[in-house]
Amino acid sequence: MDINALFTDEGLRAFTARMRDQHMKDAQQYGQIADIVRRRLEQTPIDGDWWLSKWFRARKVTRQVKAMEKASKGAASAAEALYATYKNEVLELPQRRAVAAARKAERKQNRQAAAGAAVAKSLEKSVTSLAGGAAGPVPGQVPQARPAEFVSPDSPWGQWPMAAGGDQVAPTRTINDYFPKGGEGR
Repeated sequence: MDINALFTDEGLRAFTARMRDQHMKDAQQYGQIADIVRRRLEQTPIDGDWWLSKWFRARKVTRQVKAMEKASKGAASAAEALYATYKNEVLELPQRRAVAAARKAERKQNRQAAAGAAVAKSLEKSVTSLAGGAAGPVPGQVPQARPAEFVSPDSPWGQWPMAAGGDQVAPTRTINDYFPKGGEGR
């Protein structure tokens, strides 16, 4: 047998088909032998047998031949599994990897396009709101009643109490110092 031919699709298929057929033929012969042995032992009495002794003895002996039949059928199915596994794991692997790489590249491209569109939309909203609505009102945005005002304290030192040894402590400011109370600004 040429070992290099074994690593081709046709060579491995021929080898596994030959092994499968051989094992199935052996299993069939073992099954026939088991039937013959069982029937012969059921009909052959031995001195001192009870009425079911022949039947039990025939089953015990036949069990060994049936195990050989089962092993041959397992070997036949293993030969088929060998070909299927080789084809799946060796022959078709490069094609599956190429398809998976193409799908991965397509998903990456779609994610990048979606991210680019989201960034563009965000930048458009930022430009529109910073330009003072020159491009028109942004849908879904609530217009402000008045522009935002930044309030700075009179002196930065008035925000904190005296550090050490000072008797005078400036009162701490609250939020009401910076924003009008109640409904005055509405």
